Amino acid sequence: MLLIGILFFVFGFVTWLNGALIPFLKIACQLNEFQALLVAFVFYIAYFVMALPMSVLLRRFGYKNSMVIGLGVMLCGALLFVPAALSARFSLFLLALFILGTGLTVLQTATNPYIVCIGPRDSAAMRISLMGVVNKGAGFIVPLLFSAWILTGMDAYSDSALALLSSNEQQQLLHSLAQRLVQPYLLMSAVLLGLMLFVWCSPLPEPQLPVTAAGQQSDWFSILKYPQVWLGTLTLFCYVGVEVIAGDTIGLFGQGLGVAHFGSLTSYTMAFMVLGYLLGIVLIPRWLSQQSALLLSALAGIVFSAGVLLSSVQSQQLSFWLTGWSGIPLVPDPVFYLALLGLANALVWPAVWPLALQGLGALTATASALLIMGIAGGAVLPLLYGYLAEQGDSQHAYWLLLPCYGMIFFYALKGHKLRYEGAE
Repeated sequence: MLLIGILFFVFGFVTWLNGALIPFLKIACQLNEFQALLVAFVFYIAYFVMALPMSVLLRRFGYKNSMVIGLGVMLCGALLFVPAALSARFSLFLLALFILGTGLTVLQTATNPYIVCIGPRDSAAMRISLMGVVNKGAGFIVPLLFSAWILTGMDAYSDSALALLSSNEQQQLLHSLAQRLVQPYLLMSAVLLGLMLFVWCSPLPEPQLPVTAAGQQSDWFSILKYPQVWLGTLTLFCYVGVEVIAGDTIGLFGQGLGVAHFGSLTSYTMAFMVLGYLLGIVLIPRWLSQQSALLLSALAGIVFSAGVLLSSVQSQQLSFWLTGWSGIPLVPDPVFYLALLGLANALVWPAVWPLALQGLGALTATASALLIMGIAGGAVLPLLYGYLAEQGDSQHAYWLLLPCYGMIFFYALKGHKLRYEGAE
């Protein structure tokens, strides 16, 4: 649990760095909102492209060795950020992000079923929630660190400030801004190398998976007979999409509304996710079943999405009522509702995994790869949001959240109960 917790911290640190990286690269590479969200697209599309090939690694080399391979791939992606930052080439940034996403695909494919299988299934959501606290705790910390280390003195890079410079002066200034990323990613590379060696030397055991009558062979086609798996994949597609929209677009949304501390807004969403995970640890399974947690999450997502769409951008009352006493900077109500989606999203991932993997035995690794493909929602849906925001306005583009929470509601109510007739 300690070792897997460290890996989940790395997941959160690398993944939720994107929330601060998107508005940064928007300025450094002079991008529009749609182009900036390509950062999320290439990172999360790696899960869809690489999940099934990576499941072959999992079956061939086992869970522990696959974790080492995943960390090695992530190390390559982090190192590629150095030439990307030195050249300020957006295409290199995207390639580096794709490689980081590929490494995380291997790690996620190995660690999520591992944490489900090492204990009782009815408390699996509690264990994943515990990992989620670590994951989103990193997601809370990294935007604050990024803002303090990288986003200082950003007034010099505003549109009005750049307009006073010649074209050559603008390019030199923007190149120097991009080069601020060199040191952070060199440090990340060193941490990943150390962690790779740590996992390699650790006594991490392989999980013992039962073999069911319907699951003697782990091929990609047999898993499609299990409705709870492919419906779970679609549910995770919607969930990761709304999670990334809530975490990665909040900075852009706040920037557009004139929020001064837009670079740290992802921390608001992550803080509410940590709160949700803590509730999961306390409540599941003693007072709340995994199905009930998923159902309540979907309903909360619908309510908070309506708040994003319907509240006034001129009002800060909700932020004042809930955090005004703490000294946390106030934000417009739609931004705060968007952050509250972190609370609604927290228990979706922990609840879906044990429900989808129930009774699969030897097919667990393949089912895990298919579920990991659902992370592609983090690539497609934020990009669709970016397109809608460019065509209309940022606030009303969030209607995209509602059908996604509708799918999560369906899976909680009925979808997870659908079973393959030949299963035990």
